[in-house]
Amino acid sequence: MSMLTPPGMGGKYRITGDKYPRMRRPRNRRRIVTAVVAAVVALGLAGWGTLQLIDVFTSDGKKTSASSKADCEPARKASAAAPVALRPGQITVNVYNATPRSGLAKAAADELKKRGFAIGKVGNAPAAYDKKVPGIGLLLGAPTASKGPFSVLGTQLRGATTKTDARKTADVDLILGTRFTALTAKPDADQALTVLAKPAPPPAGKC
Repeated sequence: MSMLTPPGMGGKYRITGDKYPRMRRPRNRRRIVTAVVAAVVALGLAGWGTLQLIDVFTSDGKKTSASSKADCEPARKASAAAPVALRPGQITVNVYNATPRSGLAKAAADELKKRGFAIGKVGNAPAAYDKKVPGIGLLLGAPTASKGPFSVLGTQLRGATTKTDARKTADVDLILGTRFTALTAKPDADQALTVLAKPAPPPAGKC
């Protein structure tokens, strides 16, 4: 009988041999599987977080770049106004008085002549405009007048409105309105003419 056989036990309960049975606990497979799954999830979360951070910084950079381009766009599209080479002596002005005050047309015509304009007709406004120009004045001419003559003559009466008619001639009418008191001061008018001849370039965009 082996020493390992408890007293009183024999037969099939008898332990034979010279090797001791191993008493190690069996491995818990559930714990191993759980640990592996937890490790995989942790690695996945860490990778996802890293990608989110990269995306945040990258998208901010893209937005900033796009915003900068948008801010610069108006400056790129801006262009210098076309210079007006037309001189006062090349414009014939008809001066009409549409107010109830007498002598305004002659006084304005004399001043425009001193400033270099060619003077045509001077007198009271036609019936269609007599006492019907509520503003400071009206510049009236052919459609082509809007490309230069209106701008040049407009420097002499700031605030005047413009209107075209069916005439074929190059002369321009200056109809003095009820709010007219005097032409624009000569220094201011001369400065405006200089700007027309040499307009300032548009501001450069800061990109």
